[in-house]
Amino acid sequence: MDVIVTPTPELKGEIQALSSKNYTTRYLLVAALAEGTSTIYYPAHSEDSDAMRRCIRDLGAIVEEDDEKIVITGFGRNPKAVDTLDVGNAGAVLRFLMAIAALCPDVTFVNTYPDSLGKRPHNDLIDALGQIGVSVEHNEGKLPIRIRGGQPVGGKIQVSGNVSSQFLSALLFLTPLLKEDSEIEVLHDLKSKVVVGQTLEVLEQAGIVIHASEDLMHYRVPGNQSYQAKTYSVQGDYPGSAAILAAAAVTNSDVIVHRLEEKSKQGERAVVDVLRMMEVPMTHEGGIVHVKGNGKLKAVEFDGDQATDAVLAMVAAAVFAEGTSRFYDVENLRYKECDRITDYLNELRKAGANVEERQSEIIVHGRPEGVEGGVEINAHYDHRVIMALTVVGLRAKQPLRIRDAHHVAKSYPIYFDHLKALGANVEWVE
Repeated sequence: MDVIVTPTPELKGEIQALSSKNYTTRYLLVAALAEGTSTIYYPAHSEDSDAMRRCIRDLGAIVEEDDEKIVITGFGRNPKAVDTLDVGNAGAVLRFLMAIAALCPDVTFVNTYPDSLGKRPHNDLIDALGQIGVSVEHNEGKLPIRIRGGQPVGGKIQVSGNVSSQFLSALLFLTPLLKEDSEIEVLHDLKSKVVVGQTLEVLEQAGIVIHASEDLMHYRVPGNQSYQAKTYSVQGDYPGSAAILAAAAVTNSDVIVHRLEEKSKQGERAVVDVLRMMEVPMTHEGGIVHVKGNGKLKAVEFDGDQATDAVLAMVAAAVFAEGTSRFYDVENLRYKECDRITDYLNELRKAGANVEERQSEIIVHGRPEGVEGGVEINAHYDHRVIMALTVVGLRAKQPLRIRDAHHVAKSYPIYFDHLKALGANVEWVE
């Protein structure tokens, strides 16, 4: 389905931030890897977290859920042997479970999104799994991927970190369960170190010991560990909230978002700092962000590597800022559901934005007077692109039609409901 976003000068109201997708998927996995029963309060509901729920069930976890919590009885180090797993369009879920599938005799991950996840390469993780004795059949690093595991062996492992940190996180979930100790060395650069910090935080909460170097490039992992059954509470989600906050920043607004922890380890927490740098009137106290936008913004320069999933929303705000903004060290945006630099900027230009790209930079020449809009744009099946383009539509002079906007459900199924609750003029159309 498509969405038509009609210019909306004013937003007002209060919402509860969605629960964090990143933390939910990690808690679901560590609960499944535990022997015993864990409870997760306030889990996110999105295509990613639902894919993890579905797959851990297939692998033998017992999953029971009500409106407030999920109760999971795990399979420990002994997942059920299955022939196939379907992660949908969830890249992180695929990569984490490719590692866990090394404990199974023979699993094929099917390709149900050939135009999105099916195009993404996973060679770096495939190479690392080969180093611990796991045979992987694949299509030039892409889905479908067949993993023949059963007896992975710990030891020295090298993994590249310059495309995605998810390959490293996958190994960090697996290696504590191996009989032998492991040493993991990250080659080249490591993208999204903040997200690795989230993985390490969740592993520690689950009772796992990992010795990480200060620069997060080397790890010593004692073998023969067991995940402990625990109780977890999922914090509010900054990546999704970034688009709501950006929408409030570019309009005349009085918007309050609850459940956003000031000291969160989510790198996308930086959206609050960036909007402050853009001189957006706002406060952040007691887990509550209050934006009183006046539509006036100043240009910024920002290193986006630590806040990957908020960059597109910040770029959308910068479209209307006074001056030229630069978002740098963002090359890993190219390796997401779509090329979030080239594809996204092409759509912004259609809407009337003045933007440039470099290999690892996005440059935005702000237009405080607004952009024309009045066009149909392609979100490339990417939830972050959909949310960010919506922000631009709110401040355009004519409506924007965003194609296939239902893919926002990958991370934020009620995004448009929340915008409508704040007064945004958005409408679903066939």
